[in-house]
Amino acid sequence: MSITSIDTANNILNRVAAEVGLEVDLDPYGSNDKHFIQMTYLLQTCGEELCLAYPWEFLTEEHQITTSDVDSGDYALPTDFQYMIPQTGWERANNVPLFGPLTPQDWTYLLGRDLVTQTIYASFRLKEGQFSIFPQPPPDALDINFEYQRRTWVLDVDDTTEKDSIATGADKPYFDRTLITRMLKLKFLGAKGFDTTEAQADFNQTFGFLVGKDKSGDIVSAGGGSRAYPYLDTFRNTGDTGFGV
Repeated sequence: MSITSIDTANNILNRVAAEVGLEVDLDPYGSNDKHFIQMTYLLQTCGEELCLAYPWEFLTEEHQITTSDVDSGDYALPTDFQYMIPQTGWERANNVPLFGPLTPQDWTYLLGRDLVTQTIYASFRLKEGQFSIFPQPPPDALDINFEYQRRTWVLDVDDTTEKDSIATGADKPYFDRTLITRMLKLKFLGAKGFDTTEAQADFNQTFGFLVGKDKSGDIVSAGGGSRAYPYLDTFRNTGDTGFGV
């Protein structure tokens, strides 16, 4: 999703205020008006829920862990970690995927069987805010990599610091301003006990638009031809000799 259409918290609050028939305010985030106070809390909830609603491209980060044989095998997760993107874990030193996440039953089974010397693939488990690797201690110089979604969805007023909560009206939610405005309006009307049918439809439509454009897609063709470029193909990118050497 493009993040070029972001706006300040103050502007988002005023847009919703105008749409629901309230007077706009020069500093709605700092207002003592009960409606704006309620909207500031709802705006925070909107951002937190949107982080969980979809694996947004702009919240995707990569994390790397290089092991040492003197490590415990338990590593701190990134401070902005929200959740790991499934099937992105790889051990790149040997070019093999990570096995996991292990269930508690899998983990205790491996520990109980003492399979350290028989383990082929590195396995992992997320536990108590840590990324745990089996075998423990791990082999030296494993190159562990995975992608995750971060929870820092707010750009601070300094236009540099990324954080997970709004503190001032000049802070900017990274989410598309139309999307988060639609969601805030929906939540505000719901909190006041008003009908939310139209607001829900508006939010669903905007959410659908942005999800559909957040990531690139393959070329869809009903014909026989295709411009897709395969990784290995005997007619396009595999030499006549030396393959596999």
